Amino acid sequence: MNKPAIVTVDDDPEVLQAVVRDLRQEYGENYRILRADSGASALEALEQLKLRNQSVALFLVDQRMPQMSGVEFLEQAMSIFPDAKRALLTAYADTDAAIRAINTTKIDYYLMKPWNPPEERLYPVLNDLLDDWQATFRPPFEGIRVIGNRWSPHSHQVKDFLARNQVPYEWMDIELSKEAEQLVEYADCNKIHFPLVIFPDGSKLTQPTNTEIAEKIGLRTQAQQPFYDLIIVGGGPAGLAAAVYGASEGLRTVMIEREAPGGQAGTSSRIENYLGFPVGLSGGDLARRAVTQARRFGVEILTPQEAKGIRVADPYRFLQLSDGSEISCHAMILALGVAWRRLDVPGVNRLTGAGVYYGAAQAEAMSCKDEEVYIVGGANSAGQAAMYFSKYARHVTMLVRGDSLGISMSQYLIDQIADTPNITVKTQTSVIEAKGETSLEAITLKNNLTGETQTVPATSLFIFIGAAPRTEWLDGVIERSDRGFILTGPDLLRDKQHIKGWNLERDPYLLETNIPGIFAVGDVRHGSVKRVASGVGEGSICVQFVHQYLSKVL
Repeated sequence: MNKPAIVTVDDDPEVLQAVVRDLRQEYGENYRILRADSGASALEALEQLKLRNQSVALFLVDQRMPQMSGVEFLEQAMSIFPDAKRALLTAYADTDAAIRAINTTKIDYYLMKPWNPPEERLYPVLNDLLDDWQATFRPPFEGIRVIGNRWSPHSHQVKDFLARNQVPYEWMDIELSKEAEQLVEYADCNKIHFPLVIFPDGSKLTQPTNTEIAEKIGLRTQAQQPFYDLIIVGGGPAGLAAAVYGASEGLRTVMIEREAPGGQAGTSSRIENYLGFPVGLSGGDLARRAVTQARRFGVEILTPQEAKGIRVADPYRFLQLSDGSEISCHAMILALGVAWRRLDVPGVNRLTGAGVYYGAAQAEAMSCKDEEVYIVGGANSAGQAAMYFSKYARHVTMLVRGDSLGISMSQYLIDQIADTPNITVKTQTSVIEAKGETSLEAITLKNNLTGETQTVPATSLFIFIGAAPRTEWLDGVIERSDRGFILTGPDLLRDKQHIKGWNLERDPYLLETNIPGIFAVGDVRHGSVKRVASGVGEGSICVQFVHQYLSKVL
């Protein structure tokens, strides 16, 4: 943790040197001793300390400075660090001004110059002041701070990216936080350029892309090598399992993830039916454990990075990335997962990120404290989100098109929802419109049995209506079903014959696509079981097929 600072200001270089010497001797182990030779330069330094979210415990300032007196400096410094203790260094002639400042500027003490010996005339006074400060001191947050407007889609994008990559951050709403306004002023940021992202070293980005944030916080976005034994596209449970097993068995492995490791499962607030975790775990916890395990075995993880195309030049398979680069391999596993299906009703697209969200429970839950939250969907992801929001929101209403939750939701979740008093389930109900100018203000609901409609006030609508694969970029290369899911193994047979293009005498392996050496696992695979454990299983066993393929190639 960064040490809190003691700031001393004096325009006399000899006095300043003596003060700093005595302060470092007594307090240097527990405090940073910062010096300034004028009030103006000290104020500039304080703004930088504020941007780095560092603390000031004590100001020790000479009263008699020509451009700005000690009292004048403290009046301005108080607005930046109001909790810091304040002490004046005075000559005999300045004692009246110092006494007046006790009432006007709320200084805590004044010390006469010279203060020798410090053991008798300096340290006892400062010790008392620092003890008082420590009694109420709460260490500041030492991570990234995001300043913006709750209803800004770009602000939501930044929060969601950081949350999904498990990067600690502090959200500061410019409309609610005076400190946020202060930081924006110190950072010289125009509000039209929100969000403002301030990093622990005091550096800042305005309206950053996910890639810019990733590079700043040390995430890897570019491959270290041009060739790998195994490339895995997608970092959900299936991809992470394949990465762990591939690397642990000696394959040089790289995993490319478009958003954040964990995939859609990583956004789940609670998974309670995963083997070996009797009290459940969050999707984020599962992703964090898996990423740590994969990196321990040497897996290279690129995020955020997106695959854009595949080309084949036997015996190599090439993957083209969104930054224009290309990497090659002998074997490839497509663990692309699925993306939230969009709700196609008026107003939803326009208000997405401004009150309408897909998933995003972890990023937005705190903003919904004591509010009414609406959730669209009746499967496990919707139920898990409802339980999570019920801890923060005043009330949660689930809007379900069917006549019950039992069609698509696990019984343990149904029971939990029934036992939670601030969750209401409305069946046979659909959202047919979202209303609002700059943010969501109301939604229109339709009873699917009676056709009756009603418009209710709403500021937060979270959509969990199933998912669809994003596999368009595989057109012309990888065979897919009419819904976009990747065909593998027996599904590649047409009238007991291999589909056109398969040129090997053997049949495709169970998880192999129409391109030998390219496999598909998890939710993106046609016919897969849409469960976390199933994805992990497929990712694990797929590595055995990779070894069988490589044994015939290498």
